[in-house]
Amino acid sequence: MAEQRDDGKPDNEPGTDIEPKAGGQPAPRLDDEQLRQFQQFQQFQDYLKFTEAQKQGLVPSQPAQPMIQHYGGQPPAPPGPPPGELVPAPRPRMPRWLRRLGGKLLAWIIVILLICIGATIAYRQIFPSDAGQDTATFVQGGGGKHRTNHILSTNPWEAVRAIYDTIGKPYPRDVRIETVCLAMTEQAQAQFARNLGYPDCATAVPALNAKVTDITQYIYAVRPMSSVVPRQNMTIHSCWYSIRGGPLLGSFTLQEVEMGQWLITGHANSPDPCPAPPTGN
Repeated sequence: MAEQRDDGKPDNEPGTDIEPKAGGQPAPRLDDEQLRQFQQFQQFQDYLKFTEAQKQGLVPSQPAQPMIQHYGGQPPAPPGPPPGELVPAPRPRMPRWLRRLGGKLLAWIIVILLICIGATIAYRQIFPSDAGQDTATFVQGGGGKHRTNHILSTNPWEAVRAIYDTIGKPYPRDVRIETVCLAMTEQAQAQFARNLGYPDCATAVPALNAKVTDITQYIYAVRPMSSVVPRQNMTIHSCWYSIRGGPLLGSFTLQEVEMGQWLITGHANSPDPCPAPPTGN
């Protein structure tokens, strides 16, 4: 049984005294606050020992960190990254004014692109391109270039002579077809091909070229029969001339159109007998 002290409390009360010092002197008494700090210090030492053992690989896995009580102090900082691991720096945030400016620029770029696309579509609708069209398909449509371009002769005799010239000379096939057939309306193209025994103008032109035997005589056979150019329309017959070196091309009816040009609007086989040539002035 513990001995009683003069103040009525038993000696060696737990948590109030520590073992006597050497020489029989009693150890100083610890109050509650000092005891609490001493316990915290012991727990902190245990935590340091555990962390050092973990670094050296003495523990297989990382257990839950020991809880350290803090009285009146700040809680411990969260654990940092493992040693040697790079921590990515936070990405800087773009200023608000710069984000707004970028949004406006993007909107303007989209608007400009839409305007350009719309203008391109409208231009192609108004001015269709000839690129990529098959020559035969294009000439069968009549072309119509003479309405806005000066592509035909301003002299009716020269317009017919150009037909003989183009069929006789060694032009590229597509150039020859386009030059001859676009000098005629769509109706005249059909008459020209049918009267000479071909399905269409694009087929007739190369076939007629193959029948030319003397280019020089053929291309210079047609010449003006009068110095007076009639107005509005006229017909020129192949039998007015001595056509040598190639096939006769029949009679061409021409009409004056835009910009004083002469367009072939009809075709017939050469009459038999040939009419008298017009008298020159």
